[in-house]
Amino acid sequence: MTALEGLFVPPGHGRTVRTPAQHVTFKVTGTHSRTASSFEVVVPPGFDVGAHVHTRSEELFYVLEGELDVLAFEPRVRTRNGWRHWESASGGRVVRAVPGTVVVVPPGCPHAFANPTGEPAKMFFQASPPPDHERYFEELLEILGGGGPPDHAAIEELRARYDIEQLTPLRHSGAPPPDPG
Repeated sequence: MTALEGLFVPPGHGRTVRTPAQHVTFKVTGTHSRTASSFEVVVPPGFDVGAHVHTRSEELFYVLEGELDVLAFEPRVRTRNGWRHWESASGGRVVRAVPGTVVVVPPGCPHAFANPTGEPAKMFFQASPPPDHERYFEELLEILGGGGPPDHAAIEELRARYDIEQLTPLRHSGAPPPDPG
């Protein structure tokens, strides 16, 4: 009989994919979990993932360092470029997430995050079910790694394949995140 063993990922370990737009370290993948993929993400100043929605995925964000503006609700009115000004039917608004903030996003809920500060932010990010977000991150980071402005057509096609309806554009300043090592 083979003994079962859990997965142990020490600080600073995991497969890392780095571009000017994001620095993503894969901590738990579909190889190790049937429930969720988990990542550590460095979000550079000026990065805005854009408001989007998934029909099947559930996500969890936990801010570790820095600050992020975060949206996690259906707005009264979806505007193409202004998710930071959206308001929910109950009066909810975008929040400034600081270290220790947890955000859970159920399937079908519009959501977004952006780093409006001059310093990098770091978050723990979990997506269920695996491995869609793993593949999505790999392909998105390839697109964003080309330098220059994002190829919005390529990103739109990628997101459509991975159950992501983009509501507002992804934006980034192009400043690389610092090397955490």
